Amino acid sequence: MTGKLRVSVAVSLDGYMAGPDQSLDAPLGVGGPRLHEWFYPTRTFRSMVGEEGGTTGVDDRHAIEAAAGVGATIMGRNMFGPVRGDWGDESWTGWWGDDPVYHHPVFVLTHHEREPVEMKGGTTFHFVTGGIEAALEQARAAAGDADIRIGGGAETIRQYLRAGHVDAMHLAVVPVLFGRGARLLDGVDSDGYVCTELVSSEKVTHVRFERVDIDQRPNVT
Repeated sequence: MTGKLRVSVAVSLDGYMAGPDQSLDAPLGVGGPRLHEWFYPTRTFRSMVGEEGGTTGVDDRHAIEAAAGVGATIMGRNMFGPVRGDWGDESWTGWWGDDPVYHHPVFVLTHHEREPVEMKGGTTFHFVTGGIEAALEQARAAAGDADIRIGGGAETIRQYLRAGHVDAMHLAVVPVLFGRGARLLDGVDSDGYVCTELVSSEKVTHVRFERVDIDQRPNVT
């Protein structure tokens, strides 16, 4: 038995996963951090950054569930860092410091080969040049029976959605409008998913989707 391929990301009300003009100084684009303001006060986030306390409730529950049971992560190169083209001196080891938040193998999609990078806390970044199928195969081997999470960015998630590989999605829909940036679901056929949960806190609405077989989809007339 293999685990699920899951997505858990925050998006704006108009469907953007990152704001416009992404750069080294603004990795989430202009205004992008607003998508995660619901997450920062939670007990889960504060624990991740070595702080005590934090809020509990619906937002913290979804933060906990997003990480639970995950044995490997797949991400695009843009999510790993701002370096483009050849890796150069290979000094860049990700946005997350010496002890990244993953604590399991992470598979980074890239066109440029690079040796794995071992970090503190059990995170090892593996660089995959063979495309999304190769990354998924390697992630499944690493995760075993555990789930795999696609960390982002938007284009990487879209590729897996178009290929029909994503089993479940959690979208934290934040009431902000970007108008420009990286949209999550452009060009994606989402007919195979049904909503299994819809719940809101003061700052965000959590929506869960599960992929279902064609004979289980609700009739729409």
